[in-house]
Amino acid sequence: MAEIVRMPALSDTMTEGTLVAWHKAEGEAVEIGELLAEIETDKAVMEFQSLYEGTLLHIGVEEGSAVPVNQIIAVIGEKGEDVQALLAQADAGDSATTEEAAPAEEVVQELEAPLAQKETSSSDDSRLKASPLARAMAKEEGIDLSQVEGSGDDGRIVKKDILAYMESQKAAPVAATPSPQVAAPKVPEAKGGYKDVPLSQMRKTIARRLGESKFNAPHFYLTMEICMDKLMETRQYIKGISETSISYNDFVVKAAAKALQQHPSINASWLGDAIRYYDYVNIGVAVAMDEGLVVPVVDAADTKSLSQIATEIRELAGKARDRRLQAQEMQGNTFTISNLGMFGIDEFTAIINPPDACILAVGRIAPRLVMVEGEVKESNFMKVTLSCDHRVVDGAQGARFLQTLRDILEEPMRLII
Repeated sequence: MAEIVRMPALSDTMTEGTLVAWHKAEGEAVEIGELLAEIETDKAVMEFQSLYEGTLLHIGVEEGSAVPVNQIIAVIGEKGEDVQALLAQADAGDSATTEEAAPAEEVVQELEAPLAQKETSSSDDSRLKASPLARAMAKEEGIDLSQVEGSGDDGRIVKKDILAYMESQKAAPVAATPSPQVAAPKVPEAKGGYKDVPLSQMRKTIARRLGESKFNAPHFYLTMEICMDKLMETRQYIKGISETSISYNDFVVKAAAKALQQHPSINASWLGDAIRYYDYVNIGVAVAMDEGLVVPVVDAADTKSLSQIATEIRELAGKARDRRLQAQEMQGNTFTISNLGMFGIDEFTAIINPPDACILAVGRIAPRLVMVEGEVKESNFMKVTLSCDHRVVDGAQGARFLQTLRDILEEPMRLII
């Protein structure tokens, strides 16, 4: 029997994907687990392996096309099967309403109250009756079920109750000023040649996430200058005895991980109704690509040596540039570092990378003449800027973290002993 192949959700935030390349042509045999296509998600280009065995009877999406998650992209089955009838049947099912498209169990529960289940409300300890579909809608819309009046048996909340509540909220006065919406700028008429380049899935996600971060999280910035003389000497010494090349950025990652152990208020996330403080330190390291930045994550950076961190960052950066990063390698960050020092940038401010409360922007190491004990000498300094979410971190907390970071980098033997 022929099987429908749909656009998979290859990451937790993916809503659509671009079919980069097909690795099978119509009429070719396909085995389970065999590479079928390459799909660009919001985070990377990922391999999509077949879940079915048979013949690729139909390709429904051309290479380079972007389609929503769950849209039909192919059909796999036995030669001679009626593909058009299967597609027509699938299209009819896809055009049904959200209520009709719900899993059979949810539909039965929506129509037959005896199968209702009780779950705890997010706002109190009372037990509320609601269908799975109603719960899913409430979660997506951010609705507190305790505020919704149920019309089903025994006060059970069903889909129409959620819709009615949403309509009532539209009519109610706005209680708070909504987040500012930035309209696309009006582009003047072109007076010369130009090229419009469609957004990649990655660039779409970068634009959305950074826009949400900038306008939802109240940023403030703290800049500090750090003397790098001893660290430069230490790095030169390590180069002579270590088989692993240690970059200045590796030192910064290790130092930040060590400082975060002492300042858990920085190693945190805003949850809306709570602040989460992590017992572990996972540091995201921004990597520049043609399409924008990706942020692979060094897990448990506080427990790893300099050489381990250097090796892992190099491997992750290589995979990022080759578009081979997996979704799990870009998740779980509790703090992020963005280093533009290698591009000659003295200092800059970075937009916080959710769900982190802070991001550290690192500039280049530059020489400067300073007065030491009455004598002029050349010293090397690096500027770092900490962007903080003021809902989570106060100025004094951010300042103390930077002081600790500076102390570690100015006495780098702390990273070794």
